Amino acid sequence: MMQHQLSIQARFRPEMLERVLRVVRHRGFQVCAMNMASGSNSGDINIELTVASQRPVDLLSSQLSKLMDVSSVEIQQQSSQQIRA
Repeated sequence: MMQHQLSIQARFRPEMLERVLRVVRHRGFQVCAMNMASGSNSGDINIELTVASQRPVDLLSSQLSKLMDVSSVEIQQQSSQQIRA
């Protein structure tokens, strides 16, 4: 499977993380690692997300960017690793 690392900047809302994880699951990606921290503005959060799938990561990126409170989604890196599901 291919692993992809995404950087997501969003406005902090209680339901934000739940929405991101739901889109990841519905698009057929598996979460491998996740880190979330407050941004420079206390109302913002930065989410570093590592996902794995055979699907193109562009599909996931475009769907995440459509979420209401997401301001940006960047694909950081891709790597091919053997992951057992």
